Parts: sequence; structure tokens; C-alpha cells
Amino acid sequence: MSLVDTLRAREAAVGNWLSLRDPAVAEISAELGFDFVVLDIEHTPNSLETVIDMARATDAAGGETEAVVRLPWNDPVVIKRVLDTGVAGVMSPMIDDADDARALVEATRYPPEGKRGVAGGRAARYGLAMDDYVETANDRVLTVAQVETESGFEHVEEIAAVDGLDGLFLGPADLSANLGMYGEYESEAFLDAVDRVVEAAHAEDKPVATLAFGREEVERYVDLGFDFMMVGTDTSHLMGGAATSKATFEDAVDDRDG
Repeated sequence: MSLVDTLRAREAAVGNWLSLRDPAVAEISAELGFDFVVLDIEHTPNSLETVIDMARATDAAGGETEAVVRLPWNDPVVIKRVLDTGVAGVMSPMIDDADDARALVEATRYPPEGKRGVAGGRAARYGLAMDDYVETANDRVLTVAQVETESGFEHVEEIAAVDGLDGLFLGPADLSANLGMYGEYESEAFLDAVDRVVEAAHAEDKPVATLAFGREEVERYVDLGFDFMMVGTDTSHLMGGAATSKATFEDAVDDRDG
């Protein structure tokens, strides 16, 4: 089952968040069997060239892992160029209201449902599959809105109700900061905000995602009702593994010399 079908069926999916630009990171994630990888081009120096290389690496692994791009902004020019690379879909940051969400959906759809420009990029096999791609793309592109601003939170029910939007992503760091409680992820106020976002999505039978780090946080967010999740980032996995290995060596030396 494709990622978009999995999420529309409200089935669980697990992803890895990637900010490093080496295609091997995407390929390794795919070899590990993640359902998807998120290629971040909002808070990284990564470019469109990075996206297409990472998408190729994901596909090269030969499994079912799909690539989703976290956009730098809700910009139709950026969106059409990203989708032409052949990724499974996009996540847009800072969606403030239903108008923003509708603009996002329009940018991912070909006319008459939207305003996406038609071109023979990698998504359409460089024109070899143009007719089939244009005919099916509107139903196949995953479109996710990030709820992370005060305005987005206040309008979350209207955002979730936008037709064509496939799901919501709750950005814990930005949402907590914008609500005046940065990092207070276990506070009653933040958990109430989380509940509101999850309930808004589920009321429209749409999945909701977040980014979580470590077993306890992953388990907590699953219990709170999240349907799909990025379980850490490439940099956090690298730092965590490296720190553990370093500590293991240092402890072994201390035990030997003690």
C-alpha cells in the first residue's frame, strides 16, 4: 500500500527525519524499512538538487519507503518544483488558517482542481508517462499542513476541514514557543493543545503526525492518538549512537583501570 493510501486509511506509518544531504542517509533509512523519510529543506542548507538525489536514493533501495519534502514555505513555485522531482508529497510549515491550507492544496493539484503547472519532470518519467501522471497525480500526492503557530492552533478545526488536505503535522517546538510555553511538553496546557489538534484532525477522519525523540516520547505521542510519526532525526540518531559508543569505551577503560 502506498504512503498516501496508508495515511488516508488512518493506518500507522513510521518515518525518519533527514537533514543531512548525503543520499546514503536516505538509502540507509529505506534499507531499514521506514515507511517514509522526510527531506527537510526549511531548516537546512539543502536544495532542490539535494531533494532529487535523496529521492533517487530512497527509490534505489528497492523497498517501499517513500520520500516526503518539508517545504521552506507555502510557496506554489517551490511546491511545483519539488513535486516534479517525483516525491510522494509535501508538508508545509506555518499554516495559519483555512485559506493557507486551501492555497497549499491548490498548489499540489493540476487544473481544474488546482493551479499546479504541468511539466515533464522526473515525476512523469521526464515526459514518458505524462498523460498517466497528470491524470492520476491529483489523487496520489500527499499534502500535509503543519500546525505550529498561534493562528494555526486557533483555526485548527477549519484547517483540518479543508478538502484535499490529507493530514496535519503538529510541530512541538514551534507550537509550544508560539503558545508561550516553549519546551514544556509535559505541561497540562501543552497537552491540552495537543489534544485539540488531534481531535480536530480525527473529527475530519484525517491522520495527525509529529516528531518524537526516544522511547518515552514516542510512546507518549502514540498514546495521545498520533497516527504517523517521525521517530527522531538523522542527526539525533548519529549523535545518540556516537555518544553511547564513546561512553561505552570510556566506561570500559575506567573499569579496567579502576
